Amino acid sequence: MEDCIFCKIIKGELPSKTIYEDDLIKVIMNINPNTNGHLLVLPKKHYVNILDIPEEIINHSFKIIRDTLYPLLKEKLDCKGLTIAENNCLGQEIKHFHIHLTPRYEGDLLEFNYNEDMLIDIEEIYKKLK
Repeated sequence: MEDCIFCKIIKGELPSKTIYEDDLIKVIMNINPNTNGHLLVLPKKHYVNILDIPEEIINHSFKIIRDTLYPLLKEKLDCKGLTIAENNCLGQEIKHFHIHLTPRYEGDLLEFNYNEDMLIDIEEIYKKLK
């Protein structure tokens, strides 16, 4: 995609801080981090979301996260956990599949808001999904 920011980063047309790279993925520092060490895992080919990315790339990405990136974050930054997130369509600012790796620290203030007004009827949703 000509106007995709992540495609431009992958091609070297825009600067980035690369942490890891191989034939399938590039891992960069997020320029708007939620915590110290917030990384983005980018497939080198352009895919919009989870519905059009090959399973091989997803599997490879999670293997690198598990075997290389999370241990690196724990060792070098002493993080106490890791939040792994991926948005599709709504909430996806850049329409290039990417995985957020957000290191977690004691007292980091990163929260997922829980609102009792948003409670749903689990039985009703279950019926819809069956």
